[in-house]
Amino acid sequence: MNQQQDIRPWPALWSLVLGFFMILIDTTIVSVANPAILGDLDADINAVIWVTSAYLLAYAVPLLITGRLGDRFGPKNMFLIGLVVFTLSSAWCGLSGSIEMLITARAVQGLGAALMTPQTMAVITRIFPPDRRGAAMGLWGATAGVATLVGPVLGGVLVDGFGWEWIFFINVPIGILTFVLVLRNVPKLPTHSHRFDLVGVVLSVVGMFLLVFGIQEGETYDWGVIAGPISVWALIIAGLVVLAGFVVWQAVGRGEPLLPLRLFRDRNFSLANAAITTVGFAITSMSLPLVFYYQTVRGMTPTQSALMLVPMAVLGIVLAPIVGRIIDRTNPRNLAVAGLLLLAVALAWYSFLLTPDTPIWLLLLPSAVLGFANAGIWSPISNTATRNLPRESAGAGSGVFNTTRQVGAVLGSAGIAVLMESRLAAELPGGGSAGASEFGGGTLHEALQGGFATAMGQSLLLPAAVALVGAVLVVFFTKPKANVAWAAPARPAAAEEAAPRA
Repeated sequence: MNQQQDIRPWPALWSLVLGFFMILIDTTIVSVANPAILGDLDADINAVIWVTSAYLLAYAVPLLITGRLGDRFGPKNMFLIGLVVFTLSSAWCGLSGSIEMLITARAVQGLGAALMTPQTMAVITRIFPPDRRGAAMGLWGATAGVATLVGPVLGGVLVDGFGWEWIFFINVPIGILTFVLVLRNVPKLPTHSHRFDLVGVVLSVVGMFLLVFGIQEGETYDWGVIAGPISVWALIIAGLVVLAGFVVWQAVGRGEPLLPLRLFRDRNFSLANAAITTVGFAITSMSLPLVFYYQTVRGMTPTQSALMLVPMAVLGIVLAPIVGRIIDRTNPRNLAVAGLLLLAVALAWYSFLLTPDTPIWLLLLPSAVLGFANAGIWSPISNTATRNLPRESAGAGSGVFNTTRQVGAVLGSAGIAVLMESRLAAELPGGGSAGASEFGGGTLHEALQGGFATAMGQSLLLPAAVALVGAVLVVFFTKPKANVAWAAPARPAAAEEAAPRA
């Protein structure tokens, strides 16, 4: 007990955040390396995009159950297991010699990330009382935002300096350091048993796979027949039906649900989950058209293309801690609405600027707007979602929140792949199926650059529209109230350890 009373919440959080930062970087770091991977492994655009989609899909689907696993076996234990899986599979990614092997390794890497992510939010919810949770969630949200910015920059430097393999090898020393810090600083929190909903797991996995595979492969099969009686639209419809069945099962099943629908009785939790889905969609999908434009049309190196995001990164890092302090004293809704509107404006601005001869300095302006946008999005939405979570629902709630964010990212990756290929096919006949020789090294013929740039600009209107939907959702947030069920003691960590679990 005395050892538990000496727990320091902030060192524990910082240790977890380092691992969280690493796995989030891997969501975006690959985007800047896509042209290099495409050329080196002799793949096409759709196959290379699957390198990201496989990671996101394996990341998103298990999150509902991995949050529960943290409640059952302890968030610290599950985080460490996931970290080992993630670190070893990162080395496997770097050693891959074919696009198929890389996609497989990325899927395993995503599974490791799924084991880690919910544990971070669960620890925050359990060791920080609501009136001090804003700063902690500010750090968590800032980590998510900054990672989306740093990933492409770091990826560019590594690809240019050492090769695309090093965007994965870099995770190995970071993973080892994180393991040591988590082992030392993160407390062992009380656990309670769960009866896992195996039917729900199967329904959610099958439904998500059918939906995402159907969306992303639609253009490949010209939205027609894949094999025999199976068509693209049959897969998409089947996926939606299975997911609807999953929701129904969660409502009527006798056992403990995988997706606790009761959490959605809280208006802010429901809206925050819907909003973070749009954020995941927009942030994930926006990087692909930009990177291909910079490298294929403007002939930039990976590092140069990544440096175009420096204004976004700098402003995001500077503003994130300020926002974290503000949201404990004001309604997070105002910042979130402003952030999502700015995100839509920046992406629409990019859409109009993507031409072969736009001055490079002008492309830095929407990047700066994105910095303001990211600072206003992550912390306010995540804090609103978790503000009223009771301790016994920490794992389930964080699992749901991270799942919806990753579902948005998966759909964003799949959706932007479809749109990019269709617009390339429209602007450049045969462009949607072009291979490495044409789009892999920034050597696109001058006569084709205008059409390619137009296709990338048009593609950015999709995440811009989704960001606007998110802004509308956030408008309906209510001001968070103090959670009376979370009787914050003088020593929250110690009291949490002593509290009995249902």
